[in-house]
Amino acid sequence: MLRGTAAGLEFVFAGRPFGEAWSEIAERLAERPDFYRGSQAVAIFEGEAPDDDGMARFLSAVNGYGIALRGLHGEASLAPLAERHDLIFLGDAPRPTVASFERKRASRAEKLEITEKARSLDADFAGARADIANRRARGEPSVPRPVFAPAAIQPAPAAAPSLPGTLYHRGTLRGGQTLQQLGSIVVVGDVNPGAELVATGDIVVFGALRGTAHAGAQGDANARVFALELAATQLRIATYIAADDGGRGGPRAPEVAFVDGERIARAPYAKVGSGT
Repeated sequence: MLRGTAAGLEFVFAGRPFGEAWSEIAERLAERPDFYRGSQAVAIFEGEAPDDDGMARFLSAVNGYGIALRGLHGEASLAPLAERHDLIFLGDAPRPTVASFERKRASRAEKLEITEKARSLDADFAGARADIANRRARGEPSVPRPVFAPAAIQPAPAAAPSLPGTLYHRGTLRGGQTLQQLGSIVVVGDVNPGAELVATGDIVVFGALRGTAHAGAQGDANARVFALELAATQLRIATYIAADDGGRGGPRAPEVAFVDGERIARAPYAKVGSGT
């Protein structure tokens, strides 16, 4: 097995003869000969270790792939082999190998005993298998099929009416852009000349409204238009229309436009509030 760790590569030889394990690892290295170049590595031997010739061939092949082998992990008997090949003997492996896990699992399995409950389940399964065999012999299905009463046809639920919502737009609306909504529109930003807002409810602009605004577009004369600076080129509420005459001067305060009698009126929001 060849595995990578934070400290580098690990060649793990455990549970199989060295020659067989190394042949498999060598094939993997040959598939990507430059992938591990420059890596540091250690070899972990659990069980059979190679002889001097086998170790020499292993080191030569590893060096050929640009991998530097630092030392050997394993039993104390590996120390002379490491010394003869100028390697460091590193002692026990830093982490369990797959073979270690397999041995522990086999050891636990040998100690397990079948409980009375397991024996009872085994008997139940045997009885169930016999019952299925008898059903098949009589030409019956292996598992009885339940009989369901015909399902009553339920009328399709009526679609819930769609309620008007509020369209929230953050940013400047530029000339040529349009927002339309079944409900109200809230814009946090300016509405430039040439931009258009159309809503069946109210229109609220937290900025300068200099484009066209049409509130109550489906005939709601109670709709209103609010803006921090109300300078619309055209205002429409329901069927009423008003245009900005451009005659007002001085600083502009937040205003609200609404239908008053048969015309569109506008007033400072601080005076009329929401009660007009």
